[in-house]
Amino acid sequence: MADAETLASLIRSRAGDAPVELGLILGSGLGHLAQAVDGVAIPYADLPGFPHVGVSGHNPHLHVGTLEGVRVAAFGAREHYYESGNPRAMLLPLQVLKALGASQLILTNAAGSMRPDIPPGSVMLLSDHINYSGLNPLIGEKTDARFVPMTDAHDPAMRRALEAAAVVEGIDLPEGVYCWYSGPSFETPAEIRMLKLLGGDAVGMSTVPEVILARFLGLRVAAISTITNMAAGMSDEKISHEHTKAMAPLGAAKLERILREFLRSRK
Repeated sequence: MADAETLASLIRSRAGDAPVELGLILGSGLGHLAQAVDGVAIPYADLPGFPHVGVSGHNPHLHVGTLEGVRVAAFGAREHYYESGNPRAMLLPLQVLKALGASQLILTNAAGSMRPDIPPGSVMLLSDHINYSGLNPLIGEKTDARFVPMTDAHDPAMRRALEAAAVVEGIDLPEGVYCWYSGPSFETPAEIRMLKLLGGDAVGMSTVPEVILARFLGLRVAAISTITNMAAGMSDEKISHEHTKAMAPLGAAKLERILREFLRSRK
């Protein structure tokens, strides 16, 4: 398996030497947003050690180029813990992102809402998270760098900038606490009642490992959920992966507008 610097050199040979400012990791049904990047798309298969993504609705390419005048690297797919049992699956891609020059990362995901005021089709800005899985991608790290403070894991300044972008676009962007559930089975109604008591606002199967890994690497992080369904027991809708993929574009259109304005405001 190639190391991060070797992969970064390979990527520069195809995408140019200009440093990347920002990384994007796109969730279920959102991988098409990477195609808005004006640059090159490199299949994960061409990058030794990158994840083997086996979830439909994802786009396993790394897109490097400009979006609204900002140099970005957009990951069209992620590997989830439930695919291989490896919570560190996204470590190498994030190491590569840092080697390309990025200092910030925006994560997106599809999630179920536990709040009636954040219905399907909404977007939610993560103010914090609950690692309900009990897993941690830093288990096994040998250095003291593993003791990562998480108080401001979801970067306050990035959150304020994303909120300002949402205001400009006229889009509601409430903040909430995201709960990571390992999957691949969906949660039970009893589990959702428990998560609500713990302070959760949305639930999903990704994002938290990447937040932890990004902070470990010194990257500033913000994350946005697109709400695809009400969580189990909160409505009569049938929850399924097909339903998630079908509903994701509703929130994705709002998310793209927010991200574009966020990037424009950086100029």
